[in-house]
Amino acid sequence: MPGPVNSLVQRYAGRLRYPRLLLLMLALFGADLVFPDAVPFVDEILLGLGTVLLGSLRKRRSEQPPAPDSGD
Repeated sequence: MPGPVNSLVQRYAGRLRYPRLLLLMLALFGADLVFPDAVPFVDEILLGLGTVLLGSLRKRRSEQPPAPDSGD
């Protein structure tokens, strides 16, 4: 039985355009925080911004054209 956090994450990811790409960016961001690099915090900031950008992309709503009036 899934917990409340798991169902919340699944509902949020279901509304995203690229949920697997977001998970990949989160994993890369986490790995980048663990391993040291030559220029501190530059790549962490870029990966963090990319993750936020991907998290904000939602699926587009399919807009239906309005039905013509059948009046006079």
